[in-house]
Amino acid sequence: MTIPPRITLIHALKHSIAPIEAAFARLWPEARLMNLLDDSLSADLAREGALTDAMTDRFLALGDYAVATGADAILFTCSAFGPCIQAVARSHAPMPVLKPNEAMIEQAVTMGRRIGLLSTFPPTLQSMPPEFPASVKIVPKLAEGALAALDRGDRATHDHLIAEASKDLRDCDVIALAQFSIAATAPLVADATGKPVVTTPDSAVLKLMKLLSATR
Repeated sequence: MTIPPRITLIHALKHSIAPIEAAFARLWPEARLMNLLDDSLSADLAREGALTDAMTDRFLALGDYAVATGADAILFTCSAFGPCIQAVARSHAPMPVLKPNEAMIEQAVTMGRRIGLLSTFPPTLQSMPPEFPASVKIVPKLAEGALAALDRGDRATHDHLIAEASKDLRDCDVIALAQFSIAATAPLVADATGKPVVTTPDSAVLKLMKLLSATR
């Protein structure tokens, strides 16, 4: 009997855990999941305003720990730390190490040339646009105040602020929700804009399924 793969999920926001666990439960319930959370990473990045060598070292330590526990793959759910995640991927190649948004980006670029990128965390709008190919135009939009509302447990305000912010992206071909923590607002954004919306959790799970089936 084949043992299902063990996948380590590494988070910098506690709000990212539920959306990715829900995606696995729906799309790949057999996978064995392990969660690692360091929510000081997002706070430190917001305070320092840029990625540092020390942050990369912390990501490498998290990757080493995941591998030591027997992980078959690592999925990071923190979209603002792309270069740090790439360092982990290089360190543990050829094991699959995914950035949270790479599968969504692959999907979004097939849907249009003008892509709205909606986020509640400002550093994401700095780190993520360069991950898209140069052939597309990225229109970044911050839903100001939404993350703070979620932090205090006010999901209704969080969702409302995201939907309102998305209206500025109505001239885009497709809207990409940049974080796992806002994936559940996709129907609201679609209603507010009339545009197709892509999210990170489902596309990440499907890509991991494909990668791991090819190596087992």
